[in-house]
Amino acid sequence: MLRVGMLTSGGDCQSLNATMRGVAKTLYSSGKDVEIIGFIDGYKGLMYGDYKVMKPQDFSGILTEGGTILGTSRQPFKLMRTPDAEGRDKVEEMKKTYNRLKLDCLVVLGGNGSQKTSNLLSAEGLNVIGLPKTIDNDLWGTDMTFGFQSAVNIATNAIDCIHTTAASHGRVFIVEIMGHKVGWLTLHAGIAGGADIILLPEIPYDIKKIAKALDKRAKEGKRFSIIAVAEGAISKEDAALSKKEYKKKLAERPYPSVSYELGAQILETTGQEVRVTVPGHMQRGGEPCPYDRVLSSRLGATAGSMILKKEYGNLVCLKDGEIIGVPLSEIAGKLKSVDPDCSMIREAKAMGISFGD
Repeated sequence: MLRVGMLTSGGDCQSLNATMRGVAKTLYSSGKDVEIIGFIDGYKGLMYGDYKVMKPQDFSGILTEGGTILGTSRQPFKLMRTPDAEGRDKVEEMKKTYNRLKLDCLVVLGGNGSQKTSNLLSAEGLNVIGLPKTIDNDLWGTDMTFGFQSAVNIATNAIDCIHTTAASHGRVFIVEIMGHKVGWLTLHAGIAGGADIILLPEIPYDIKKIAKALDKRAKEGKRFSIIAVAEGAISKEDAALSKKEYKKKLAERPYPSVSYELGAQILETTGQEVRVTVPGHMQRGGEPCPYDRVLSSRLGATAGSMILKKEYGNLVCLKDGEIIGVPLSEIAGKLKSVDPDCSMIREAKAMGISFGD
């Protein structure tokens, strides 16, 4: 019997269920005797043996369902070698569960931190296959992660909705977009939503340049402006600080996020009325868009085929339109950031979009 463990780790997103379905349907269609073990709440379930034996019907009707039927949790990679509250070695506990259940492979659906742990377990001798999950699209080795396009759709819709109220009242509206340390989500949603200014972590902004862009629009008779701000956006002044200094400043900042600080600076600099909208976790929710359903099905099917061929130790990736395996050791710990000089940025600037630089 082929025994496969499966878990979803880190922040949830659209298409986790669709991806698991792709893996399961491929394995069940192979003609082999297959048993799938689903671990509850990510690596926590693997650590403490909290799991359930899945049945084929568990994977039916979940293609369009958001979230994850297995539940998830965050288990920071930097704490993986730190003993738990009872003094147990987390990695050893995971290995014990894997071996006790006589698993042939562990499938991990997760982002950067989760795949670093995947690589750790692979190095410890476990057969692991990773699947690239995150709305941030920041996983090295893959052109696209599942969940990203669905989040782009939601963030774009938020900007679309803001346009009418911004135009009606003649205000500057800041829409804060998720994305952690990278600006992929903000870049795509900002362009798709017609934002006038887009601020990314990869391009530190100058408040004077932002004020100049807003004043220019006002002089041209534009009643409103939309600014798409990545949650990790940073000013040039803050970017020049050391990591310790910046961390201290964030701890003392009287604003809940960079968007509110920016809003106060814009009001003070230009006198224009500003409102801030934060869509927040709704960007992770809801059903996956058709693009993500297709991508997830392809990724899941390839993962299933890799398991059958015993091609372990890989992250299943989309590269130039094809689904391939990239060694976990090559992607672990690497962040895929937006290149400030990429063609997409140049094209946006050619259309008059300001990046505050």
